[in-house]
Amino acid sequence: MTLLHRCDGVATFTFMRVDPANISSRDFYRHMVACITPRPIAWVSTISPGGIPNLAPFSFFNGVGANPPSVVFCPVNRRDGARKDTLLNIQAIRQFAVNVVPHRLAAEMNETSAELGYEVSEFQHVGLTAAPCERIAPPRVAQAPVCMECELHSITSVGDGPLSGHVVIGRILLLHADDSVLDSQGQIDPGKLDTIGRMGGSLYTRTRDRFEMPRPGFSTIAQPPQ
Repeated sequence: MTLLHRCDGVATFTFMRVDPANISSRDFYRHMVACITPRPIAWVSTISPGGIPNLAPFSFFNGVGANPPSVVFCPVNRRDGARKDTLLNIQAIRQFAVNVVPHRLAAEMNETSAELGYEVSEFQHVGLTAAPCERIAPPRVAQAPVCMECELHSITSVGDGPLSGHVVIGRILLLHADDSVLDSQGQIDPGKLDTIGRMGGSLYTRTRDRFEMPRPGFSTIAQPPQ
């Protein structure tokens, strides 16, 4: 984008235009992760049909709705087009847990993004404790302050091949929240939770810098003519 100064004092801008048909998927992916920010991180734990726990972070993640309570995350294929272990396990077991990542666990979360063999447990590799869940087979991260136990609702694949994504929707069966991150009303306190977000490349951000804006009331919204 280039800033152009006009003689009337009004500044205008020109914009870079990027057509995904004209660049590689990898290069367009870099643009996406640089501008879709900050992205919350789903630290997803699964288990293989052979009983091997798996743990990996995904930053294409959000909530879907509260009736039923559900979440969505999107594992992207590897550069060789292969599906990630997390997706393979969910397709087989149809359950997963979403662990929330506070700043104090940032290094451990990052370590679990390493490409390990399917038979290797990231819990053991990083030194995290795999605690049993109550309603699903996959374990949760004992050190994580919040965890959502989920059963699979659906998987929708978008595209095929390297960097193609899979929209995984899970229904929340049970939520665990450590007492240390609760406020006096029993609600999760964002300040105590201290989550991190993903930016572009290897950049992350903390959620300590916050501001508040009251939501506009219904009366301030222009009504359509009768």
